[in-house]
Amino acid sequence: CNKNNSSAMTSEILISAQELSRSYAQQKAIENVSFNVHRGEILGFLGPNGAGKSTTMQIICGVITAHHGSVNIAGHDINTAPQLAKNHIGFLPEQPPLYYDLTVNEYLNYAAKLRGIKKNELTNKVNLSKERCGLKNVGSRLIQNLSKGYKQRVGVAQAIIHQPDILILDEPTNGLDPTQILAMRRLIKNLAKNATVIISTHIM
Repeated sequence: CNKNNSSAMTSEILISAQELSRSYAQQKAIENVSFNVHRGEILGFLGPNGAGKSTTMQIICGVITAHHGSVNIAGHDINTAPQLAKNHIGFLPEQPPLYYDLTVNEYLNYAAKLRGIKKNELTNKVNLSKERCGLKNVGSRLIQNLSKGYKQRVGVAQAIIHQPDILILDEPTNGLDPTQILAMRRLIKNLAKNATVIISTHIM
């Protein structure tokens, strides 16, 4: 489902996916998928496991390539100008890329450095990311000791550490209890005020 507003429809296209197809062996994961996402929109991928949601997201993010079709991110082709395109994207895969033996602060500092954030901006970027994700009070805790809900929040925090225009979240509520799901939905709604969001779920 695509959540639009009137202003979004007249704004620039941040993501343009055209005729995407991808197969694994003889199995087609996606076929001829096309869509545009404007600045300020929230796009939802809804479907059962195996429907191709994760494959589509990974192609958009440049993690894997499509066998056919093209993806344009903020004016940059994901295949011919991958770094320029990826600078606009924050990605939370279905399995968050966490290092459990690091504290939240250590991990987010590491994520910020990977994103090329300058040393004099590190502290501010990390603190802002923690604040937006409700992690201000757990910065010194080991990630392995956090609840599933807080681990997901850390995953989101690394995705927004560089303040991207586009936030792509693959099954962000997967494995969470009902209270944590509501909290994650509130977080996503808040983040959508500052970024275009693509979110996938199998939960109707």
